[in-house]
Amino acid sequence: MKTHFIAIGGSAMHNLAIALKDKGYQVTGSDDAIFEPSKSRLEKKGILPQEMGWFPEKISPDIDAVILGMHAHQDNPELAKAKELGLKIYSYPEFLYEQSKNKTRVVIAGSHGKTTITSMILHVLNFHQKDVDFMVGAQLEGFDCMVKLTQDNDFMVLEGDEYLSSPIDLRSKFLLYQPNIALMSGIAWDHINVFKTFDDYIEQFRRFVASITAGGVLVYNEEDPEVVKVVENAENYFRKIPYKTPEYEINNGKVYLKTEMGDVPLSVFGAHNLLNLEGARHICRQLGIMDEDFYEAIMSFKGASKRLEKVEREDKGILYKDFAHAPSKVKAAVKAFVEQFKSEKKYGFLELHTYSSLNPAFLEQYDHAMNGLDEAIVFYSEDALKIKRMEPISPEFIKEKFKNENLKVFTNAEDLHAFWNTLDKTNGVYLMMSSGNFGGLDLTK
Repeated sequence: MKTHFIAIGGSAMHNLAIALKDKGYQVTGSDDAIFEPSKSRLEKKGILPQEMGWFPEKISPDIDAVILGMHAHQDNPELAKAKELGLKIYSYPEFLYEQSKNKTRVVIAGSHGKTTITSMILHVLNFHQKDVDFMVGAQLEGFDCMVKLTQDNDFMVLEGDEYLSSPIDLRSKFLLYQPNIALMSGIAWDHINVFKTFDDYIEQFRRFVASITAGGVLVYNEEDPEVVKVVENAENYFRKIPYKTPEYEINNGKVYLKTEMGDVPLSVFGAHNLLNLEGARHICRQLGIMDEDFYEAIMSFKGASKRLEKVEREDKGILYKDFAHAPSKVKAAVKAFVEQFKSEKKYGFLELHTYSSLNPAFLEQYDHAMNGLDEAIVFYSEDALKIKRMEPISPEFIKEKFKNENLKVFTNAEDLHAFWNTLDKTNGVYLMMSSGNFGGLDLTK
C-alpha cells in the first residue's frame, strides 16, 4: 500500500509513518519544518523528506492513502492536488480506525489522565508479553515507537483525544474510533479556542459515549460529577463499570497501594495517579489480565514521559517536570507534589503559553491552583502574547485570577532565568509545569 503524509513531522504523524513503514507499506511525506526527535527517527527509517516544503508533484494517482496532519492548512498545495486527483484523504484518527476496524478497539478518553492511563495499560500488557496494537501520545520506556499496527493482533489500545481531527475534518478525534471498550477519566474545560463554551466541550464527550458500539463497555471515573452526568444521560446500550481512588498510604516517601493481596509498592505518586491506576486496572481486566498480574506489573511503572517525571540533575537536586498546563492538570500535579513532599520546601513553576492558558476569560479556572507550595512562580512571555495577537496581561491580573497574593510572576525569560540561577537546587524540591520549556531553561543544571 502506498501512503503519503502531509505534515509528516508531527509527534503523532511521524510515529504513524514509522509504524506503517514497519508494517511494510510504502511511505512518503512532506513538511515545512521537522524538529527532533522526529527528524532523526524518520531519517533512521529512510522516510525523512529530502527537503522542506510542499511539493504537489509528489502527489500521484497511484497513492492509496493521503494522511493529513493538523499542522497543514486548508490551502496546502499537496492537499489541493490530492483532491484534484480524487485520492482518498484520511485524518490521523480516521486512518487509525481504518487499520483497526476488524479489531477490538479500546479507547481511553478524558480531559486529563488519558496518556498516563494508556501508558499504564501498555506497560502491564508489555510486562506480561501480551501483544496488542496501540497508539499513545507519550514516549514510554521499553517502546521504540508510540504507534504499532499489525495484521494479526486482536486488540488495539488508543489514546482518545477530543481535539480536532484535521484541518478539513473538524470532528473530535475520539469520535472516529467507535470503541468496543472505553474509559472516561474526567471532564474539565479545555481547548477553548475550539470549544467556545463548556457545554460545547461536554458535548464532545456525550458524542463519544454515544459512539460506543452496542453491547460495549465503559469504565468511568465516578468521582467526576460531569462524567457521571454524561454516563447517566447516555441513551445507547453498554455496560458501565465505575472506578474511584483506591486506598493508599505514604511511608518514608514511598507510596503503597492497599489491596486484598497486601500492600503494593509503587514507583509513581499522587492521588490522581492512583485514580488513573484504578481505571487502568479495570481496563486490563477486560483484556484478560487478572488483578494479581496487574499489581505485579504496575509496581515497575515509572510514569509516562513528562508526567511527574523525575529529572536527573548534575547537583542531585530533586526536580520533577510535568506536562501540566490546563487548570485541572496543574491542580492535580501540585496536590500530588505537596502530599508527597510534606517536610521539604516546595517550589512550583508554571509556564502559561497555550492559547487557552493566556485567555483572560479562561484564567479564572486557575484559582488556587498553586496553593500549598512554599514558592509559586508563573511565567508567560509578553512576546508570545504579541505573536498570538492577544491583549497584554498584567502580573497583577495573574495574581488575582490565581487567588494567590504571594505568587511571583515573570513576563520575560531573562528575568526568570536570573531568578532560577539564584536558587540552591539542593535545598528544597522543584516542580516544573509546562508544555513548553520556560524560554530555554536547562533543568539538568
